[in-house]
Amino acid sequence: MSRDSSISSLVWAGVLLLLAACVPLVANGYWMSIALTIAMFTVLTTSWALFSGPTHYISLATAAFFGVGGYLVGTGMSDFGMGFWPMVAIAPLVGAVLAFLIGIATLRLSGVYFVIFTLGLAEMIRTLVSWIQNNFTGSRGLYVLTDLSEADIYIYLVILAAAVYFVGWWVNRSRLGFALRIIGNDETVARHVGINTAMSKVILFTFSGFVAALVGALIAPRYTYIEPNGVFSPELSFIVVIMALLGGTGRLWGPIVGVIPFALLQEYINANYSNYSTLVLGIAFLVIVYFLPSGVVGRIEQALARKGRSTW
Repeated sequence: MSRDSSISSLVWAGVLLLLAACVPLVANGYWMSIALTIAMFTVLTTSWALFSGPTHYISLATAAFFGVGGYLVGTGMSDFGMGFWPMVAIAPLVGAVLAFLIGIATLRLSGVYFVIFTLGLAEMIRTLVSWIQNNFTGSRGLYVLTDLSEADIYIYLVILAAAVYFVGWWVNRSRLGFALRIIGNDETVARHVGINTAMSKVILFTFSGFVAALVGALIAPRYTYIEPNGVFSPELSFIVVIMALLGGTGRLWGPIVGVIPFALLQEYINANYSNYSTLVLGIAFLVIVYFLPSGVVGRIEQALARKGRSTW
């Protein structure tokens, strides 16, 4: 991408985020709730794609970091009487440290082994938290009571989305972004040309964990009552992956293209056919793998490229 087109994409992203920030002025309660869901998944998919997009490492650990963020806020407020904002400051730091330690231990794995480990990680943390609550605290969940409305949380998530997008824009133009793209193409070649592949991957994996934990912390007041099966649900990790792959991970804004239609589809399915939500996830994944391996954005770019060649 040229310098002019890169700056142009940043400007367009800024304009769209400003428009997104105006949604609370016009949306009623129902659409505000949907907009909040879209904002949450926009941040999660964009941060996920920063790591998994260029490296092609499919991480299913999003629910683990998201759950850690939400649960730390609930624990701090319910069990230790701490305020919401101090816990929001602590939660992403804990998520980042957890992601860093996991990254150091596991990012030498690749392919299906890394996928299985990240999926198992979220399940292990969910089971561990449930066991601790059942055996030591005697409760199943935690209350997160604040004065924040859905519109307030939505604005915070839009601001976070802007920050994550800007970090992604900067990474794509940096030596770190170049190193990650080389790793994604051929990790052995990357090592031979002197790239510290492990450290490059750990940096982005840690940032992804930081953002997921921060999202979990910010959105905790929306649920009011938090329990492990909800915030650590593996379904959240699969939805993030499906949304990102649906839009396409080749461009920084690609995952956002997948978030909006899938969030609306999921809302319709949950409202009318709630027993089939898992079936929809499976079908969506099969459709993406067989018909949209490069996502909607990749498919559009391929069509435009073919049209350009046929013109000549």
